[in-house]
Amino acid sequence: MNIRSLAKGLTYCGEAKGKRQTYYVFESAAGFVVMSASRTKRASGYFNLVRRDAVSRIRKSYAGRQDVTAKQLAVRSRGAGVRDALHALNVLYVLVATGAAKRDDRYQDTRLHFNIAPR
Repeated sequence: MNIRSLAKGLTYCGEAKGKRQTYYVFESAAGFVVMSASRTKRASGYFNLVRRDAVSRIRKSYAGRQDVTAKQLAVRSRGAGVRDALHALNVLYVLVATGAAKRDDRYQDTRLHFNIAPR
């Protein structure tokens, strides 16, 4: 994925709350950018690139599923363009920001749980 083409025409999609911070999701023609501010360094932050086809594949194959974690998604969706648990978590953040999923706070463990909306 080319950063220059991805950065053209970024539009704000929404935000997703993590355990300790908020992630801001932007959309372009090429895919999505998940951004967060650094908690330790002032005036700096992080961004992760998420391909549009990976988001649509996960959205389609997990529609209506409850209690989805990033680790489960990473293990079961390697063929759908998900590389590892961090990438899976960013896909889930994109789904939350676009309204296709919600964070499920009923669980009190260390993992984040998500419910994917039916299509």
